[in-house]
Amino acid sequence: MRMGHGYDVHAFEAGDHLMLGGVRIAHTQAFKAHSDGDVLIHALCDALLGAAALGDIGRHFPDTDPRYAGADSRALLREVLQLLSAGGWRVANVDCTVVAQVPKLAPHVESMRENLASDLGLDVGRVNVKATTTERLGFAGREEGIAAHAVALIERD
Repeated sequence: MRMGHGYDVHAFEAGDHLMLGGVRIAHTQAFKAHSDGDVLIHALCDALLGAAALGDIGRHFPDTDPRYAGADSRALLREVLQLLSAGGWRVANVDCTVVAQVPKLAPHVESMRENLASDLGLDVGRVNVKATTTERLGFAGREEGIAAHAVALIERD
């Protein structure tokens, strides 16, 4: 068994929605990002890649590559899962935390869990998503962007 941790952050820019955990959430801003900016999935990809000692998301999906412009992060997560599988690994469970002052995420958490579970081929009971604020401290508290942390446990097939 191996464990990995991932972290990602994206600033806001003008827009009308955010993608988080593969869920389109109406908002007064969007993520400034090369792909769809889904910080939750990006952190999870890094956690999985780290657990398998396969580097990080930037190594596999560089933001300098036009193929990934506007990319669906769920597709990237499924590619990461294929990399793990090729190495003889399967995901045991994941635990993710989104750090955001806005928007309110509680109404979307179950849909995020379902999306991640589907993409990872896991029972939803092995996927946890939490959301927290920073009590208005730091960049997230000033509503300048959102961060996410993820921890993943993988095991040999």
